[in-house]
Amino acid sequence: MSATAEAPRQWSLRRTLLGILLSLTIGIWSVSAVLVYLDADRESRELFDQSLAETAHILLSLAEHEFGEGSWHQAHRLGESTAAHHEEYLLFQIWSADGRLLYKNSGAPETPFRQQAADGYSWLNLQSSQWRHYSIWNQPRTVQIQVVEPISHRKEISSRFAYRLAALALLIIPLLVLAIWWAVNRVFRSLQDYASQVSQRQPGDLQPLSAADAPMEINPLLHALNRLFERVAQTLQREQRFTADAAHELRTPLAGLKTNLQVLQRARNPEESAEAIAGLRAGVERASRLVAQLMSLARSEPESHLNAQHPVCDLAASLQSVCIHWQAEAEAVGLAWQQDLQQAWARVDAAELHILVRNLIENALRYTPAPGRLRLSCGSHSGRAWLEVEDSGPGIPEQYREQVLQRFFRLAGADQPGSGLGLSIVKNIADAHAASLQLSAGDEGQGLRVRLEFPAWG
Repeated sequence: MSATAEAPRQWSLRRTLLGILLSLTIGIWSVSAVLVYLDADRESRELFDQSLAETAHILLSLAEHEFGEGSWHQAHRLGESTAAHHEEYLLFQIWSADGRLLYKNSGAPETPFRQQAADGYSWLNLQSSQWRHYSIWNQPRTVQIQVVEPISHRKEISSRFAYRLAALALLIIPLLVLAIWWAVNRVFRSLQDYASQVSQRQPGDLQPLSAADAPMEINPLLHALNRLFERVAQTLQREQRFTADAAHELRTPLAGLKTNLQVLQRARNPEESAEAIAGLRAGVERASRLVAQLMSLARSEPESHLNAQHPVCDLAASLQSVCIHWQAEAEAVGLAWQQDLQQAWARVDAAELHILVRNLIENALRYTPAPGRLRLSCGSHSGRAWLEVEDSGPGIPEQYREQVLQRFFRLAGADQPGSGLGLSIVKNIADAHAASLQLSAGDEGQGLRVRLEFPAWG
């Protein structure tokens, strides 16, 4: 086996199309020519047979008129026809009922072409070749005529017809080849034009391609390319915005780290050093949390889940294993933990489900003062799974519930540390799973309730 992978086979759509069209054209022309020739040959045989019969009838009528009824009893034989070249195409004999040869043309033998010949057509061998034979008696059956015609005469005419067909093919087929070649190249010219437009573009040029003059058949390709350009442009804009926002948000914890490091370097006693080290530890934790949030946000972008087929899982069973940890965290900050997990099946990635719920619970833990409560619940309704996280904190005013889903947005006056990314991550994961996301007030108009509804998976 070769160490290097075999190169993929390259093929040309234009050459393939040209080959198919030319093969079909030449094949159809050839078959048509053969069928026309066979049909013309059949019709020509019928015409030759008809002409042979008509000639026999005319000669028989002339013979009856020339000799009269009494002349058949004469004992002498009549002379031969002296018409030139009759023997090349037609030989005939006129016989009496008693077997006497009354008349024949030059080249015809003295013996009957066929003994006791019946009326009608037949084939016979004469002079080392095949001849068409026709015989007929007159009405009183006193005189019989036998006429023969060489098959070479018929073949000569059929051959001339075949040669003309071949000559016509030699004239027309090259014209058809040129016409097909021109038509295929004319059609592919538009593809080449669009390929040139795309190849000459700069990396940042994502303007849509114009489909005004494009053939109808390549419009789907152009629309698909334009949709791709649009998605790429949106992705670049999001990445640029993400990079700018991340740099802006990381500047604050990095500045804090730098300040604490300077304080540590200038510390005059152990107490100042311990305070600076604590500040460094807090700054590192904040930066680490922000980086983790940024990574989660990047992974949760809906575009990274295009065409993903998530497995079907039970929300209750998936969340049950991590509820003990969240309950411990809630009780550690003085919040009453409540949970009501009922079976709810949906197409969900379990790891991303945990990230989504963790962000909601961390927000609730951060902003809900003690004593308070935190509730996690899930279930199904009308075949759709739902998930809720509810707290008794200050909630979010209705006019800001859309804005808080944007990255790095924080309510004015928020005194808790945070990056403003938690709800953005939740929204991205919800969008990636085609789930609806709703923010509302909790029980009795207090706190915040976040509800997600997943599409039916069946």
